[in-house]
Amino acid sequence: MNRLSNKHPSLKKLSKIRRADPEFEREKAKYEQPLPSREYVLQTLAAQGAPLDIRRLMELLDIQPHEVEPFQRRLGAMARDAQLMQNRRGDWLIPDKADLIRGRITGHPDGFGFLIPEEGGADLFLAAKEMDKVLHGDKAIARVIGVDRKGRPEGKIVEVTERANHRIVGRVIEEHGVKFVIAENRRISQDFLLAPPEKAAKNALKAKAGQVVMIEIIEQPSRNARPIGRVVEILGNYADPGMEIEIALRKHELPFEFSKEALAEAKKLPDEVRKSDWKGREDITGLPLVTIDGETAKDFDDAVYCERQGKGYRLIVAIADVSHYVVAKGSLDHDAYERGNSVYFPRRVIPMLPEKISNGLCSLNPKVERLCMVCDMAIGPTGAISRYRFYPAVMFSHARLTYTEVAAALYDKDATACSKLGALLPHLETLDSLYRQLAKARAKRGAIDFETTETRMIFDDHGKIENIVPSERNEAHKLIEECMLAANVCASEYLRAREHPSLYRVHEGPSADRLTKLRDFLGTFGFQLGGGDSPAAMDYARLLEKIGDRPDRQLLQTVMLRSLRQAIYSPDNVGHFGLAYESYTHFTSPIRRYPDLLVHRAIKSTLMERRYEPAGGDNAWEAIGLHCSMTERRADEATRDVEAWLKCYYMQDRVGEIFTGSISSVVPFGIFVALDDVFVEGLVHVSDLGQDYFHFDEKAHAMVGERAGRRYRLSDRVKVQLTRVDMEANKIDFRLADESGRPPVADRKRRPS
Repeated sequence: MNRLSNKHPSLKKLSKIRRADPEFEREKAKYEQPLPSREYVLQTLAAQGAPLDIRRLMELLDIQPHEVEPFQRRLGAMARDAQLMQNRRGDWLIPDKADLIRGRITGHPDGFGFLIPEEGGADLFLAAKEMDKVLHGDKAIARVIGVDRKGRPEGKIVEVTERANHRIVGRVIEEHGVKFVIAENRRISQDFLLAPPEKAAKNALKAKAGQVVMIEIIEQPSRNARPIGRVVEILGNYADPGMEIEIALRKHELPFEFSKEALAEAKKLPDEVRKSDWKGREDITGLPLVTIDGETAKDFDDAVYCERQGKGYRLIVAIADVSHYVVAKGSLDHDAYERGNSVYFPRRVIPMLPEKISNGLCSLNPKVERLCMVCDMAIGPTGAISRYRFYPAVMFSHARLTYTEVAAALYDKDATACSKLGALLPHLETLDSLYRQLAKARAKRGAIDFETTETRMIFDDHGKIENIVPSERNEAHKLIEECMLAANVCASEYLRAREHPSLYRVHEGPSADRLTKLRDFLGTFGFQLGGGDSPAAMDYARLLEKIGDRPDRQLLQTVMLRSLRQAIYSPDNVGHFGLAYESYTHFTSPIRRYPDLLVHRAIKSTLMERRYEPAGGDNAWEAIGLHCSMTERRADEATRDVEAWLKCYYMQDRVGEIFTGSISSVVPFGIFVALDDVFVEGLVHVSDLGQDYFHFDEKAHAMVGERAGRRYRLSDRVKVQLTRVDMEANKIDFRLADESGRPPVADRKRRPS
């Protein structure tokens, strides 16, 4: 149908007006149809059943001369969104009709990569020559050209639809007078040439070889050209103190500077609670609420109080009322959303909110009034929550306590610690009594309690890493954890009962393939996981109980843990498998987690009989959940990078030393060993396992020798020698040592005859 045949009836009345009349042309433009929609363009191409050149396509769509330019822009936009593409002749076609696959590029440090299909299905292997055209993270369209030597579908890139990288952090290298940058992100294997003077901006910085820089990409890679960039920031030398954090911030694109608008908004906030802020709030300043945190904590977002109530307890969990100061859709809110959460590096924190809020106005510091949101719970003698209510309040923290001193008083009965707590001690003893009941209820519920070892790094006065020690998790940690779990469950139930959209903290059970692998592995040890095709957390907990203190407990526990999925944020409440809750959310840390801030807003809205809608309305909850899950993973990856570099720095002077440890992971190219005492992990390459051909047994989590049958299995105890520390790649290499602590015979140097 001709697009202009459906003109508005009013145009007929204008037929008597002279065609050259400007007024007529303006009126005509008002009533003419707009450009063909994207859907109509796709329908037209699909109906023709073949690629079309631009002239034929415009003819079919009745594109007028004055519409050519905007129509071409529309086609370009559709191509960028991978809805359309052009073939070598320049004809337009629908990618799906040409058996083309759209997806995102994932690079490998060794130069090859994969295209991860948007619509699911098998990943497409991309050889190094194909990866020369793209960078890790780019979106592209590829076609299958066959299978590689491992039987994987292999692809060829047809078109790059979206470039993901515009700035890169890396190190400057100079060879034969040519300077280039090697990216810190090892998934980007291409080297970036530094632009010559005629291509670099006048204000481009001149970096020296060995310096760490941020470059702006001015030419993306292509089939025949390497990428080119210009230096926009010089971070310093690689070994400068704190450089590992500066690199991680830029490598993982972590927002670390607040916008001017957010800082200005924070500056306008008061320094203390004002009397006008008391309106509509309950006064709980008389209750002896206390905060219990680690020694180095600076932001205190939760306080607790417990008292006897008949045969049960009254538990109050007061959480900093961040939502009172960080208003929805404001500049502070925008920056907090972009960050998603605070990031905790060794020696440095990248907060979600400016320090005035996180360490001041919203931190429940001792002996000052603070605004809070309260979860006030009545808990029975067996640890079951019988009722609860939420309300805004004003509180007054009576003390800032640490886990160490609370544990010393409650569990070690240390006289000095007890004396220091004074009148607060009876309240803490009541809190401990409640904790015992909550812990029993947790066990009865069947929550999984895996044993893990956390570590912390100790630095000297010059900021250099001095030691790595285990981070003790005492009963005081568990006490506070149970209080926070109780408040989070109440928040989840509260919003669910009122059918108010929210972000739940969801943790799904194991997938079918992971479950099959786990059952096959457990079967070799004579164990069975109950629950059939849909095991519950209780089934995992019972199995851990059966395993007991067997020597191979760590092995079995590790494989069980790896069978589970990662917890995420989602508006779809599917429960929390690991904690054995039907409904669970995050309410207790709005200073450092954006989802908690949203939950506070939702609860407040229901208290006022309103409905909270984030930017984008109810449909935005899913996108926000995906974003917050991403920022959480991003923070984890960045902190792992920093810790890996610091561990390499710590070990670089210990090459040649012998250590004992356990196999922490088995991969096709070797075994990773976690050392005792120093808590550092490194690789024993398959070529260093001994004089044999070793094969990876995925089901058994082992490397098995072909000739002698020697097995190296997950959690096995081994003795290794440190052979190499690669500071640039953040890698530590070991080789096996025999029982005497020496390298295997084949590796020892022969004496001269």
